[in-house]
Amino acid sequence: MAMSDPVVTRFAPSPSGHLHLGHAYAAMVAHNAAREAGGRFLLRIEDIDGFRRRAVYEEAIQEDLRWLGLEWDGPVLRQSERGEAYAAALDQLRDLGLLYPCFCSRADIRAEVADSVHAHHGPLGPLYPGLCRGLSLDEAQTRVTEGEPHALRLAMDRAIEVANERAGGPLFWHDRDAGAVEARPRDLGDVVLARKELATSYHLAVTVDDAFQGITLVTRGDDLFPATHVHRLLQALLDLPVPEYHHHRRITGADGQPLATRDGATALVALREGGWSPEDVREAVRPATPRKS
Repeated sequence: MAMSDPVVTRFAPSPSGHLHLGHAYAAMVAHNAAREAGGRFLLRIEDIDGFRRRAVYEEAIQEDLRWLGLEWDGPVLRQSERGEAYAAALDQLRDLGLLYPCFCSRADIRAEVADSVHAHHGPLGPLYPGLCRGLSLDEAQTRVTEGEPHALRLAMDRAIEVANERAGGPLFWHDRDAGAVEARPRDLGDVVLARKELATSYHLAVTVDDAFQGITLVTRGDDLFPATHVHRLLQALLDLPVPEYHHHRRITGADGQPLATRDGATALVALREGGWSPEDVREAVRPATPRKS
């Protein structure tokens, strides 16, 4: 991103629950980064998982943001309406010979990893052991045609080779805290980019949508730092622009663990009904000031 480019950020929650303090902090980081630079702040609803999304939660997300004083620019983008874009991206990768069907269940993969003394682990856990990587084209196509459930995985080694050929060398991306970072997507293995029941994955959808929305600065929690290595690879393979990144801290609870809806983190709506103000929220997520010795 050139220094003269306008800053465009986004907040991209999933409508699978109410927002909590961690979401509020992430939204404020993105909003403030855009506003302080005279840029634009966008709202994207990541609702590709039809089993978990609820319209009532999307309405609550927008209500919470307005209560916090975070107004977004332009219309809301919903991933559930972007299926054609994800299919087109998969077609590009398929034409490059970089996708293969994987018929393994999660139980199959866990069993293989448990039985292997040479199982590889990455920053997000055990890597896919490659059980379906060596299937012949005929066998794979027959099983797909017969309707066997499968995922589409990225052939990582070949994908890196193609991307490096295009770039004339290794890929890099820039993080506002870490500086220049060399992409190491191999650390995440042959990632899933789509499933039969889910037309895209987080990795593919977020990469395609950030480009579509013209995002120049991606702000998100530091737990997603490893995923950015894969996103940088996909940008190179799909000829997409490369934004700047800022992986910020996550808000933790009394137990020191990052807040999560599934773990019962108190929702913003509950705090609001309990008498909290937007300023109370900002104070709650503000980093503590170190004491002077």
